[in-house]
Amino acid sequence: MLMAALCCQAQEFSFDLTGNRRAAEGCTAITETSVYTDETGYGYDLQPAPGKKSTAPYFFSVKVPDGNYHVTVTLGSKKRAANTSVRGESRRLFVENVATKKGELKEYTFTINKRNPVINEKESVKIKPREKSKLNWDNKLTLEFNGDAPACARIDIKRVEDVPTIFLCGNSTVVDQDNEPWASWGQMIPRFFTDKVCFANYAESGESSNTFIGAGRLKKALSQMKAGDYIFMEFGHNDEKQKRPGCGAWGHFIYNLKIYIDEARARGAHPVLVTPTQRRNFKNGKLVDTHGEFPDAVKFLAEKTGTPLIDLQQMTTVLYEALGVEDSKKALVHYPAGTWPGQTKDFADNTHFNPYGAYQIAKCVIEGLKKLEHPLVQYLREDYPGYDPAKPDSFDSFKWNNSPFTEIEKPDGN
Repeated sequence: MLMAALCCQAQEFSFDLTGNRRAAEGCTAITETSVYTDETGYGYDLQPAPGKKSTAPYFFSVKVPDGNYHVTVTLGSKKRAANTSVRGESRRLFVENVATKKGELKEYTFTINKRNPVINEKESVKIKPREKSKLNWDNKLTLEFNGDAPACARIDIKRVEDVPTIFLCGNSTVVDQDNEPWASWGQMIPRFFTDKVCFANYAESGESSNTFIGAGRLKKALSQMKAGDYIFMEFGHNDEKQKRPGCGAWGHFIYNLKIYIDEARARGAHPVLVTPTQRRNFKNGKLVDTHGEFPDAVKFLAEKTGTPLIDLQQMTTVLYEALGVEDSKKALVHYPAGTWPGQTKDFADNTHFNPYGAYQIAKCVIEGLKKLEHPLVQYLREDYPGYDPAKPDSFDSFKWNNSPFTEIEKPDGN
């Protein structure tokens, strides 16, 4: 227990994953038997440790307090060629498809946010039963090493306090989806930014602007927020279904969004409003909008409060129409029965994205920031190529190695 307490309090870690019992100077040696427990506070987790010839994905966890962590991964192996992608917590993408020759090592650095449900001594976020296994809501920082032949030789982790945090608030179109084949733009967007900024994705499937507040998700985010941070808000899909008195685009919806803006600004943080992503709802080759007045309400609030606006509804309309009636299915969870373990029925979901679609929409959000000439654009990685939703990336050129966990139950909301 003492070891776990010390590990949890530590601010800096270095792990040698080469398998050598004599670790590099300043590192803790990690071998195949270094399995995570709460007592040790670090080790391989969730899946078996990587074998000498294994090409399967693997996970490594470290017990740490809530906060932002600067992570440097040294990818590659002295014994074999490798190809590695790095994801964190609930499948947030940070590094993708890094090829290394035998004996070649490459370093990549990113900043990752870790949190648990505790708000204060008396309050906690009211997470849903299906979230209790979610890697975003626990006491450890978990990294996933995936790819054609993943290999990581070293991990360095250091807590940081001075990077801006971007808090994402929203629903299933924004959330970090844990399992294949589901994905959302909030878990793809970190890949395109440097370690000088950190994304904290608080979104959850099925949430609306008011239930997000009621569950304590906003309160938890505000408890971690500091001056100079940012908060993005994309709601609407689930607010549209609420029919109680006072509901509607110009009722509870716009009122609640104003709370996010005011609370963030009271802490010196900067809000950004985002219109809801379009649903795939074609008629005669053109998308038919399903959001009613909700996007207009977001635009009105942005103008009245002087809040930057990303019109994701407009860009996703362009994206889906550019892909076309049939190929737009490739961006969403459309799969015939039997594609995934336990899947007995066809998936034909016109709201929720697969990794390819989520990747495209993350780029749409970035283009929205660029159109605003927003300060966050300065933190884009040099390899971000720019994007035009009217000319989406080829589906066939998109490379994504599936995580080992799947789920046939669709996310909450629609």
